[in-house]
Amino acid sequence: MIQAAFLAGLLFATGPGPAADPPAPPGAPPAAPGSPAAAADAAHRILVMLHLPPEHYRPGQDYAGGYGDAAAAAARRRLAARLARENGLILVDAWPMPMLGVDCVVMEVPDGRAPADVARHMSTLAAVDWSQPMNLFETQAAAHNDRLFPAQPAAQLWGLADLHRVATGRGVRVAVIDSQVDAGHPDLRGRIVESRDFVAGRGTPGEAHGTGVAGIIGARADNVVGIAGVAPGAELMGLRACWQRPDAAGTLCDTLSLARALAYAIEHRAAVINLSLTGPEDLLIARLIRAGQQRGAAFVAAVDPKTSGGFPASAAGVVAVAEQGMAAGRRGVYYAPGRDIPTTQPGGRWYLVSGNSYAAAHVSGLLALVRQLREAPGARPLVAAGESGGAIDACRTVARAAGRPEQGCPPED
Repeated sequence: MIQAAFLAGLLFATGPGPAADPPAPPGAPPAAPGSPAAAADAAHRILVMLHLPPEHYRPGQDYAGGYGDAAAAAARRRLAARLARENGLILVDAWPMPMLGVDCVVMEVPDGRAPADVARHMSTLAAVDWSQPMNLFETQAAAHNDRLFPAQPAAQLWGLADLHRVATGRGVRVAVIDSQVDAGHPDLRGRIVESRDFVAGRGTPGEAHGTGVAGIIGARADNVVGIAGVAPGAELMGLRACWQRPDAAGTLCDTLSLARALAYAIEHRAAVINLSLTGPEDLLIARLIRAGQQRGAAFVAAVDPKTSGGFPASAAGVVAVAEQGMAAGRRGVYYAPGRDIPTTQPGGRWYLVSGNSYAAAHVSGLLALVRQLREAPGARPLVAAGESGGAIDACRTVARAAGRPEQGCPPED
């Protein structure tokens, strides 16, 4: 149980959010992240993937440079502008993606035309590999906020202190692709080895969802305050691909911001990539996940409780996670602590949180422990109640990864 003094110190932000932003005119710069206009922008935009010669890809270099010379980049820009003009679209932005051998071009669809129909047409053009709508993704916190209920942390459910005698995730790089992580939080100070912002618009010192997820994965241990992360020795990458709505009604990401963060995480050798979010199936995100898996990265995603699983949790090879006790028995889903979990929040605070996002964060931390103990987690690194999913047995997962006897683990049910 959390001490009464801790519970008394939990802080909540209240009050109405700011007024809604007016919709942006066609071709305008991206709206402020989190505003209604930002979601409206995404709803009217498509991504067009232009073919690019594979020999331009040079591993280990940033996408911003080293991908062809200036003349080649200008030629690609002219091609994108011509395709936009010929098809009645507005060129917004372009981003080279050497990992997939394409230029990702953002185009705005004028009112009166369905972006999905336009994307299907663009996919038929000779210079285009594929085209797709710009999708929106939402993080997966609980629908109601139970922050003052008695906590049930992994320290109790998983025997976290015992696990840390075997592994802490030391040296394992974990990418938190989420909203902005507050790197100055007392439990996260010095824990974030890299912080990048892939969201168009002004940055922020910290947002609730990303900070909470990062704390569960890798909050500092033995510093007298706060919590201990599941992998307190891991190297956390705080990659902002999502933004918190101004009215605190949720957290959103779009295809392009997620793709940029994913590509960066993969190129910079993240061993575990946490995606505590869900949305529609997305070809670009799916291909990046596949590329990351081919390079040895493990992907963890939150299950959408409103559907049969949601994307990217449904993607092949992704570890799909839900909070323990939710829809028990669903094949292919792993269950982890996700209810009444104390974790970090911006401004040096701690809250109680609930939801599949936070269950997924637990599993990302657990996989970091596994990766410390052996170079790759293998096809089935998690020990669970069922053959394909179920409640995770953290003790046996770590014991097997370490090649140790399991006699010290609690008896199996």
